[in-house]
Amino acid sequence: MEQNIVTLEQVCKVYKTGDSSITALSTTDMSFESGKLTLIMGPSGSGKTTLLSILGCIIYPTSGKVFYKGREVTGLNERDLADLRLHEVGFVFQQFNLLEPLNALENVMHPLILQGASSSVARSRARRALEKVGLADRIFSLPKKLSGGQKQRVAIARALVADPAMILCDEPTASLDAYSAEAIMVELNGLASVGKAVIVVTHDLRLRKFADKTIYVEEGVVSMKIKNEQYYK
Repeated sequence: MEQNIVTLEQVCKVYKTGDSSITALSTTDMSFESGKLTLIMGPSGSGKTTLLSILGCIIYPTSGKVFYKGREVTGLNERDLADLRLHEVGFVFQQFNLLEPLNALENVMHPLILQGASSSVARSRARRALEKVGLADRIFSLPKKLSGGQKQRVAIARALVADPAMILCDEPTASLDAYSAEAIMVELNGLASVGKAVIVVTHDLRLRKFADKTIYVEEGVVSMKIKNEQYYK
């Protein structure tokens, strides 16, 4: 059953540099649901990453309120926000952000160790997560021994291992060939189909066919299209 994971009410983000102000995100009201894959698209500098960072509780909005699973999180302190990110949000980055000295298994174990899980529990859960993304035979490989597509699968396994309700992806296919990009999106689509809220920032027009909802951001202004429906602002 769909439910709102993140709701934005009159959220705006303004950056000040000296005497000037830059509106990275204009006043926005919007909800993101479980069980859907949502694309956030737009040109460079349009405000996409700002929107994703607010959804992931990485930055505070200048004004407005953010609700996560119905709970207002706008006023939480940095420690509480970090705890929420650790337990509730999985991040997948364009450059993978894998720890180079660690093998695939150890990279995926890392969030669980931060949560306080024992090594044996973390190892078992990390192994299962890697098996789910088709990397059972590469669990002891260092990142430098993996292809771009394999690194991204490790990153997805790491994002999934703590069973977060929301997966946030920043340009997850930007450095991948067409075949690998398709495979990654199939994986992400599968996560949405089992109830995760999957939100993907991308420039890649090939990904639109995977989206249940597409959000366009241009000069900080958000518009949206739901599959088979019209655009609105």
